[in-house]
Amino acid sequence: IPLFILAGLLVHCVFLVSIFDIYFSSPLVHGMTPQRTPLPPPAKRLLLFVADGLRAGSLYELSSNGTPQAPYLRGILENNGSWGISHTRVPTESRPGHVALIAGFYEDVSAVAKGWKENPVEFDSVFNQSKYTWSWGSPDILPMFAKGATGDHVYTFCYEAESEDFGAQDAAELDTWVFDHVKSFFNSSRSNQTLFSALNEDKVVLFLHLLGIDTNGHAHRPNSREYKENIKKVDEGIKEIASMIENFYGNDGKTAFILTSDHGMTDWGSHGAGHPLETLTPLIVWGAGVNYPQRVTSQSFEDSFLKEWKLENLKRLDVNQADIAPLMASLIGVPFPLNSVGTLPLEYLNNSARFKAESIFTNAVQILEQFKVKMSQKKKTTLSFLFTPFKPLSDSEQIHFLKKARLYIQQQKYDEAVSLCKSLINLALEGLSYYHTYDRLFLGLSIAMGFVGWTTYVILVIIKTHTSLTKAVQTENKESTVLFYGFASVGMIIGFFLLIQTCPWTYYVYCLLPVPVWYAVLREIPVIQDLAANLMSLHINQSIGFFLTCTLGIEILVFSFFYRSALTIGLLVFAGWPVITQLWVQAKTTALIWTLLCVLLAIFPLMPVVGREPNIPLVIATGLLTLLISFCSLAFLCKSENKYRNSEDLKVIFYQMLSIALSTYVVNSTHDNLKNKKGLPVLNQIISWMTLVSSSMLPLLSSTLLFQRLFSILLSLMSTYLLLSTGYEALFPLVLSGLLFVWINMEQEALQHYGLSLKPKLAVFSFTNATDITQFRQLHLDDIRRSFFFISFCWLLSFFGTGNIASVNSFDPASVYCFLTVFSPFMMGGLLLLKVVIPFVLVSCAFEAVQVTTQLSSKSLFLIVLVISDIMALHFFFLVKDYGSWLDIGTSISHYVLVMSLTIFMMLMNGLAQLLTTKKLELPKRTKHHSM
Repeated sequence: IPLFILAGLLVHCVFLVSIFDIYFSSPLVHGMTPQRTPLPPPAKRLLLFVADGLRAGSLYELSSNGTPQAPYLRGILENNGSWGISHTRVPTESRPGHVALIAGFYEDVSAVAKGWKENPVEFDSVFNQSKYTWSWGSPDILPMFAKGATGDHVYTFCYEAESEDFGAQDAAELDTWVFDHVKSFFNSSRSNQTLFSALNEDKVVLFLHLLGIDTNGHAHRPNSREYKENIKKVDEGIKEIASMIENFYGNDGKTAFILTSDHGMTDWGSHGAGHPLETLTPLIVWGAGVNYPQRVTSQSFEDSFLKEWKLENLKRLDVNQADIAPLMASLIGVPFPLNSVGTLPLEYLNNSARFKAESIFTNAVQILEQFKVKMSQKKKTTLSFLFTPFKPLSDSEQIHFLKKARLYIQQQKYDEAVSLCKSLINLALEGLSYYHTYDRLFLGLSIAMGFVGWTTYVILVIIKTHTSLTKAVQTENKESTVLFYGFASVGMIIGFFLLIQTCPWTYYVYCLLPVPVWYAVLREIPVIQDLAANLMSLHINQSIGFFLTCTLGIEILVFSFFYRSALTIGLLVFAGWPVITQLWVQAKTTALIWTLLCVLLAIFPLMPVVGREPNIPLVIATGLLTLLISFCSLAFLCKSENKYRNSEDLKVIFYQMLSIALSTYVVNSTHDNLKNKKGLPVLNQIISWMTLVSSSMLPLLSSTLLFQRLFSILLSLMSTYLLLSTGYEALFPLVLSGLLFVWINMEQEALQHYGLSLKPKLAVFSFTNATDITQFRQLHLDDIRRSFFFISFCWLLSFFGTGNIASVNSFDPASVYCFLTVFSPFMMGGLLLLKVVIPFVLVSCAFEAVQVTTQLSSKSLFLIVLVISDIMALHFFFLVKDYGSWLDIGTSISHYVLVMSLTIFMMLMNGLAQLLTTKKLELPKRTKHHSM
């Protein structure tokens, strides 16, 4: 079995990693030559203001009394500049947003591994192409552009990382810091001749990263007074900086200004997914080379924002976020960033028709350069007779496009040239995508074959070792030797084919994996023959009915990934299980409690996603309810007979009750302090971390009697879960645990009902006595239902019951405020993951109890669970998209990753559940000393 588990872990790790190679390999290529517009630029310098986390609506909308949220910027877009909406892409996080703005490409998921802070891949940017760039702001953002720059011309000024505190008095101070430091920098330059000369060069960029709005949005929500006041402070700061810059340069009219945002934010203060509130960001451009406001009588957009913002008569110019990089490059005359996929938004430019045509031509050549490098790379690694080029942009077509566009510009047919260049850009981007996804079908089929083979093999292992359906005994014969050499030959042919194409080593793993898997399947031919004979002996209706029931169950599980309400339907079906199987006849009270708890739990998936409506009083009430339940169980234990308890067990429960009481106090105290802007009290932080550490140890000190140990695990995990709760989800583990306790009892009734074993007395059943291998029974059809229950409780209820783990914006940063308030993506992510895992641990421990009380080896039920999980994962593998909206693409990939990582995680969780239920730590006893 250890070898089998190791093979399973390895296979699933390959399946999981494959999705990143197939769908999320880096799109960047290197080796292009820089392209720049040959005409003189309109601006010598550019000021880029990025208001982190600023939503388009929050800036453009008018307040309730009809006044603008940002009077200075409103005046700019009405009288001096051009405006629009910048459409961002998923993931709507700070790093990918800034990379799109400044480097002009949409970053791949490899950046996640570094918290979107470091440079997982080297890339070019507007800052790198500038003569000098000075930047002020967050230590999370600025260093990545300085590290990626060649030479020493990108300078950064950052505040301390500890300043990014969600619990601080006023996060707007982060923006005040930036404005003050910019002012003092320019003042100091007057007495520093070297700096003064550098500032008066051309191709200069000044970047102000303003994090206050984002921090206030996370801490107080975007509709709060703090968020809106921060927008006003930013507006005033920009007004002061713009005025100071104009005075410094003697109003030379050579400064361009851009205000935008990296991403928006949901009403509940999160970002990362594809909600319009997260993807729509403001863009206001003014100054040298920028168009003045264009008055119009009507505009047509799918949304109704123009009317809401009272901007119907000012032309709205929408762009994609990556289009801002070529716009900046064009305004100050630097080469377009080498990896940029943005299209220059010409409507923002106030320049000659020739300048616009030359600029868009340069843009087209720059993107075509990337296409050519990508094509040559793919050509090198593919056999010539197998290579299929991108026909719309063959070598002759490329020459034709470029010659024709150059001719139009020479003939002063600028509109035709612009139109042709835009067509060339679109084709080059299509071609880039074509070559980037060139091997996708081939790799996808290899993984799918491995998947089907592995699932088939696990089914055969279950039938062979845990049922009485087969009689065959495996023997080595001539056929198996031929089979071995046959598969070895296939493997060698595949390896040779990959070798002559100089494929990456990961391709060898994906393409060779199906070979040993299918070899293992075909070695079990006798088992398959016996199984077929057994199925033929069954009634055809029985076989079809069983198959359809299994298929329907799995489809409901898959469906619930997209619609949480499907869980409610599933739970209502579970509620009727005792009635359908006639179990209620022999256990009326247990069946009634089961039905009531199923109905109660069915309410949770219908509730709004966690974090959107914080309700701290409900968390406190849950803490008090947990204390009441603990007190009742303590009283029951004290009254019970001596053989079921000892004083040590009572002490452990008492300590756990104390921990629950402390957690309840900390939640109340922390949120009160944060509400009054007093920050996170150090004492609360210490208690929170101590509770987290002790919660994993205390259950191991309790009795190993079944219900006592499970109750101890619940109390320990509840104390941590309360600290991570902000609303109704605090009740979720309590109700879920109640249902799990009843489930253990119901499974005993089911065993009796099917006459599989005698009913053990659960009150005195101990986990430590449950390892007698001689008492294990063979699998029964009802065990598939048990495994299905486990997956329903474990995966879907635990993970989707109170939110949507597949969507980043389901997570509320307020959940971790008892532990820390200073921004730390990995620490916060780890705590949020722990919150998601807690219900999972509860279900795993209950499943362990079901296995030992129903006399099944943990291996047999676990293998059934593995098969169901793998069939679900195969579903999601085929549902992965690389087209449609970015939200659809991101969600489809996260569903697959979720199922695959949970399958791997479940193997580890199986071991953790055994540790938590069976191990007991003995504290050293104090010895009494007698004086002589």
